[in-house]
Amino acid sequence: MSDAMQSALAEAQFDGAIMIREMGLQGMITLRADLAKAAKAVKKVTGLAMPAPRMITTGQGVQLAWMSPDEVMILCDHASADGLVADLGAALAGQHHLVVNVSDARAMFALSGQAGALRDVIAKITPADITGLGLGEMRRTRMQQVAGAIWFETETEARVICFRSVARYVFDLLAVSAQPGGAVGYH
Repeated sequence: MSDAMQSALAEAQFDGAIMIREMGLQGMITLRADLAKAAKAVKKVTGLAMPAPRMITTGQGVQLAWMSPDEVMILCDHASADGLVADLGAALAGQHHLVVNVSDARAMFALSGQAGALRDVIAKITPADITGLGLGEMRRTRMQQVAGAIWFETETEARVICFRSVARYVFDLLAVSAQPGGAVGYH
């Protein structure tokens, strides 16, 4: 067995109604805590204020995504994730918290294309209200049979996170939804 780190799908790509690309190794850290009490420590380590519910804040090389009333996910460079976990642990010493590097348990996809086509492709695979999903707003939802999270970086760029174990399923699901000739034209 090799010690070399690999992304879930070796940066697989599909070009159809939209472009779908597995983003390679991504740093992802889950922090569970009383977010109000942890806000000062999180700001000290990441430079970012705690995001509003369902939102993502972006800083230099790091994003902070609200996941639930007691959970945020920190998105960063894969190589810096362990260091951030250690720094957060030290900054949160004495507070009830859990901070874990989940980078190797998740996969992330970059989706890009025309705004309407992008929203249509995503809407085909989730019950979430994609029309009402604003820029920088995180939505945890189902993608057919599996859990995931979706947000729009811009009107023409979105991100999808899922568990690594279902990365192939999610990639294939998105690719089928983005097949040429399958346009819905709703958005």
